[in-house]
Amino acid sequence: MPFYKKLSADNDAGKRTINKLLELRKALDEIPERSQNSNLLLATWNIREFDSTKYGDRTEESYYYIAEIIDRFDIIAVQEVREDLRALDKLMDILGGNWQRVFTDITEGTAGNGERMAFLFDTRKVKFSGLMGQVVLPPIISKDANGKRITIPPEQLARTPLMCGFRAGWTDFILTTVHIYYGSDKADDPRRVEEISQLANFLSKRADEPTAWSKNWLLLGDFNIYDPGDVTMQAITKAGFVVPKELQRLPSNIGRNKFYDQIAFKVRPDRFATRSKAGVFNFFDFVFKDDEEAVYVAEMGEGYQVTKQGEARTDAEKKRYYRDWRTFQISDHLPMWVELQIDYSDDYLERKLNPPA
Repeated sequence: MPFYKKLSADNDAGKRTINKLLELRKALDEIPERSQNSNLLLATWNIREFDSTKYGDRTEESYYYIAEIIDRFDIIAVQEVREDLRALDKLMDILGGNWQRVFTDITEGTAGNGERMAFLFDTRKVKFSGLMGQVVLPPIISKDANGKRITIPPEQLARTPLMCGFRAGWTDFILTTVHIYYGSDKADDPRRVEEISQLANFLSKRADEPTAWSKNWLLLGDFNIYDPGDVTMQAITKAGFVVPKELQRLPSNIGRNKFYDQIAFKVRPDRFATRSKAGVFNFFDFVFKDDEEAVYVAEMGEGYQVTKQGEARTDAEKKRYYRDWRTFQISDHLPMWVELQIDYSDDYLERKLNPPA
């Protein structure tokens, strides 16, 4: 990345960042290598409150770690981008001129939480088609007690999803990214289920329309799904979307016990196939590690030492503070990724020789 040149080994933080980047780069080799023509590396990542000041601003090194992870993919859906775009601007500067972004306005109201959705993509590989919109659910057509047709305005999603069309290689596709309402701390919160169901059914119907810009539709992001067996997941699959088997058992929260993030497909049978390679990347195995609390005492500031009431924190409280603070440096979600096939040259040539009957 071009902004590596801004890194300096003249101080402890700079040396640490460079050493950690080297370690992180080696660890990221578990993700397949990007190819210009044959594969597409797609990811989704809820980057926690990007950027809030709850624990102060993110440190300089955090941006480099986030950028290093994102740079391993061709295109990534990002949730929890905040109203103030300074953090996203800084990230794009580090990624460099080959990367572009599209993002939503915020959704008004407290449930919207001042959040935006975004897609970041490497223009050397992925081209924006021109199709972009914030998804608004259509009215519900019903009948009253007398059989008269009535139109019922639907309850819109708490955070408006972002839909965009892209091209890569032989393949065009439409991505819709979401951050579904959380609500109560249970697997089947009614509004959460309803949001997923309404959106998935709406998009599935749009994908079947003959005028759809593409026949390849993907629904991805933070669904706040607890377990793949829950009704929240069933709301996606009942609508006609498929979660590939390699993505079905990948917990994506830091505790590795929830399946919040998902990538679901409704695509042509002969296009956009997965290559049996997918995963989540646990960055805390390499940066801001469990045993590095003492390294970041200065960066955590006074809040690490004392509570808002001025009381000294115990060692156990300090540890909890560090564990939470680091999620505001990187995230409390792990990036989820999948490798997709986009080169169908052989299939095309075979059909030329042997046209279907």
